[in-house]
Amino acid sequence: MPELAPYAAGESTSLGRIFAEPPPKSRSEFQRDRDRIVHSTAFRRLEYKTQVFVNHEGDLFRTRLTHSIEVAQIARAVARALRVNDDLTEAIAFAHDLGHTPFGHAGQDALNECMKDHGGFEHNLQSLRTVDQLEEHYGAFNGLNLTYETREGILKHCSPGNARLLGEIGRRFLEDRRPSLEAQICNFADEIGYNNHDVDDGLRSGLITLDQLASVSLFARHQAEVLAAFPGIAGRRMIHETIRRMIDAQVTDLLGETLRRISAAGVGTIEDVRKTATLVGFSAPMQKENRALKTFLHENLYRHYQVLRMTNKARRIIIDLFSAFMSDPRLLPPQYQQKARGDDPPQKAEHDPKARAVADYIAGMTDRYAMKEHRRLFAVGEI
Repeated sequence: MPELAPYAAGESTSLGRIFAEPPPKSRSEFQRDRDRIVHSTAFRRLEYKTQVFVNHEGDLFRTRLTHSIEVAQIARAVARALRVNDDLTEAIAFAHDLGHTPFGHAGQDALNECMKDHGGFEHNLQSLRTVDQLEEHYGAFNGLNLTYETREGILKHCSPGNARLLGEIGRRFLEDRRPSLEAQICNFADEIGYNNHDVDDGLRSGLITLDQLASVSLFARHQAEVLAAFPGIAGRRMIHETIRRMIDAQVTDLLGETLRRISAAGVGTIEDVRKTATLVGFSAPMQKENRALKTFLHENLYRHYQVLRMTNKARRIIIDLFSAFMSDPRLLPPQYQQKARGDDPPQKAEHDPKARAVADYIAGMTDRYAMKEHRRLFAVGEI
């Protein structure tokens, strides 16, 4: 492993854990974080939470779990090339989607609407809440007791109101400071992962076509390279080869532009990273191509009528569940009934213990569990 750059996050500069623990014997502190995340209940549930397509629609579409693994692979490769901490980067990547609701962004938007009078719902904040409070694995504390640096990386976005309630971990949103390079890398690895792999899933589903993608320069340019290099190639092999090259081009551009920015800013320490404008990013031409790809996906995949039909059903499921549990918290499982009554010590970011307990329960559901729970509550003959 190459020697870390002076501006990388390291154990010697770590701000530590909420609860002090003896140092690990055979691994680093950030490896311990990664291992705790991988063994968490929330991480296992990602297998049955999807992004664009709902879990029952097909076994070959990506889930939040496969997406997190792909993001971790991209992020770790970038981190190693930049000589920053790849163990921390991997931990953040594995944890970045832990707070996502069932049914992807449709579920998140619906739950946020339900929670508008109770502090709202932000999936990044829910990911942090999951690792800080909701996981129940250890006798000495709630949550996973991760290092500050991993928790900081998980909290990609946060509203000013919630940032004030979060204390030290939310301060950077109020002081216009940046997270570590490792966290910044994960943000872009996430974008690279879902944009390119949504192209793959969209083609596999038949909701978008190769003819439509001919208008997207990032795809068309690499498809032309593939067809020139491998005359006669077609089908899934051609698609995979094209998307592989798209990802490689974006990672290569990201590395070159980030190194340029680091050099231009004269960054020498992790504190310099926090005080400097975002250092990880694409060049202007690649950013333009990425924006065009995202626009294409929004217009042709995410707003496709078949996707909208499913997201509309998903939205109704979330709203129905929230309404039922708020009207009668006795319908909740016992541990959530206790939280809804306010029996547990209140947390700073909680506006209404009952609403937050309902949101925690719904956000933790998988796609298929949410559909099953909806049938139990509303379908005659279901138990």
